[in-house]
Amino acid sequence: MNDRRDWLLLLSSVPGANQTTRMRIWRAFKASGAGALRDGVYVLPQSDAARTVFGEQAQSVIGSGGSAQIVSFRSSDEDQQAALERLFDRGAEYAALFEKLEAFKAAMTQMEEVEARRQLSALRRNIAALTAIDYFPSAARPQVEHALADVETAANRRFSPDEPHAAPGTVALLDRADFQRRTWATRRRLWVDRVASAWLIRRFIDPDGNFLWLAQPEDCPASAISFDFDGAQFSHVGARVTFEVLMTSFGLDRDGGLARLGALVHYLDVGGVPVPEAAGFAAIMAGARARAPDDDALLQAMSTVLDSLYAAYEDAGQRGSPGSPSVRPDGKIMLTD
Repeated sequence: MNDRRDWLLLLSSVPGANQTTRMRIWRAFKASGAGALRDGVYVLPQSDAARTVFGEQAQSVIGSGGSAQIVSFRSSDEDQQAALERLFDRGAEYAALFEKLEAFKAAMTQMEEVEARRQLSALRRNIAALTAIDYFPSAARPQVEHALADVETAANRRFSPDEPHAAPGTVALLDRADFQRRTWATRRRLWVDRVASAWLIRRFIDPDGNFLWLAQPEDCPASAISFDFDGAQFSHVGARVTFEVLMTSFGLDRDGGLARLGALVHYLDVGGVPVPEAAGFAAIMAGARARAPDDDALLQAMSTVLDSLYAAYEDAGQRGSPGSPSVRPDGKIMLTD
């Protein structure tokens, strides 16, 4: 792991007439969170991701007829380190997002669900993008993350009431053979944890089972397998949401694709570590719920989405993380250690 005083510097020169390339490169650097020392000179804390960003942009510069060099260095003293870190101060950006969260929370009470979920997804996406380039976090970051969690809780209370509370205890390993051709019951008007849990049950646990969507938890028949409400056989336990409890109960938590889906469901249901796909999934879920005539149709529609996400996660796990791009051998890009 690199010392936080290790840096990468990109020195680039783009032909003055090539404004299209210049703008494209500027946007890429802005998205990466790179600090600008002056026109054509950018800096990032040293990491494999930073080398990838600078390597790609250097090749783009060279392809446009310009020149580029990438140099690694270590800050010489505390004053230089502090000056470099100031280039990455995200305080004003966090303050703007905090104000948007407060305004949204006040306005949400008058919104329809689809519009509220759409705006919340956009806010969640913007916050995730900012935290991804927040290389030197300050107190503003947890403040905004906590505000987002509060807003998400308020949205779920309004549009998905009766969310279960986490129970203490451990999760026991069960035999899938004892849970075949059963009726599984949960609250109607499915949201993320319930729809993902139903998908998991149908695909991995009880393919021939059927579902009962309850108006009230107390309507659950004694013979049904209940999930995702207080007092259900499968619900939140400790830090796990229902999807994760079902995974663990039936020995599915060793599946890397399902584990990544679990992280997505966990984040959207109770918060935690941001997941890049979360905003898009929540928007699709809200739209599907608005269009579906009933929960059977909603599960069918979202099963296609979950099948696709699982396939993508499974494929990414088999391929592994991509390595850093190789350095061009023509000498135009210089990596100096």
